[in-house]
Amino acid sequence: MLQLATFSLILSLIHVLVPHHWLPLALLAKSEKWSRNQTFKLSVIVSLSHVLSTIILGIFIGIIGMEAAKSMGEFTEWFAPLLLILFGVIYVSLGDNHHHDDAVKLKTHSFSKIVFTMAVAMFFSPCLEVETFYFKAGTYGWNGIIIVSAIYLVTTVVGITILTLSGKKTIERFRLHFLEHYEKKITGVILILLGILSYFVKI
Repeated sequence: MLQLATFSLILSLIHVLVPHHWLPLALLAKSEKWSRNQTFKLSVIVSLSHVLSTIILGIFIGIIGMEAAKSMGEFTEWFAPLLLILFGVIYVSLGDNHHHDDAVKLKTHSFSKIVFTMAVAMFFSPCLEVETFYFKAGTYGWNGIIIVSAIYLVTTVVGITILTLSGKKTIERFRLHFLEHYEKKITGVILILLGILSYFVKI
């Protein structure tokens, strides 16, 4: 389970660093001339909305993995890793057109209305890359599901909030376009490595 937690952390960090998760929030806060406190509230609420939908969907996937482990013990021992490898190959072969509906054109300048609109947009844009981990996590019961959810929750909310608050300085200091263009390929490699490790190491 240690490897599962480690790879979940790595994938969550990559997911957070991709600019299209936090850059629109930073630009929005700057254009609206919001205070640091307002920007903080925007980041936390929007990222929590994104995380919530991802975890809800992930729990359902994890329960499927949990039930499969109970009824088909030996089958899930090789099927779960195979599923990770399969999804990894798919992600590596896909183009990186992963976009959230962050850049919503907002005609209102009301802080609460803008936050609500952004939160709704992110709620309906769950992170599908993370969902793959939930099937494997489910084979270890609720502990596995809770670990993946907790890592993703903390990493995403804290990461997006910090990056949004740092805004322009972050853009100038770090060149993150590589992650934006190759997010799916990097995700795919991580899934493949986790799947291979699962065959040789009990996680």
